[in-house]
Amino acid sequence: MQLIKGESSFWMNKQNLILDKFEWQDEYFAISVSESVLDKVRNYIKNQEQHHSKKTFDDEFIIKYGFQRFDDK
Repeated sequence: MQLIKGESSFWMNKQNLILDKFEWQDEYFAISVSESVLDKVRNYIKNQEQHHSKKTFDDEFIIKYGFQRFDDK
């Protein structure tokens, strides 16, 4: 994961796709999904800032589904 985060940060910054420097947060979440729900996932990602203003990530995934946090250090 560290390699993916590093390479993607480098690429994003080299492409100048956003005004500020792109940086990953220390924590991350990865899960696989079926191709049949990709549109739902894309919509979720597009609206996650608004969504998480009402319900935290921990409330939604960690607690509700019992996922574990892993540190990439």
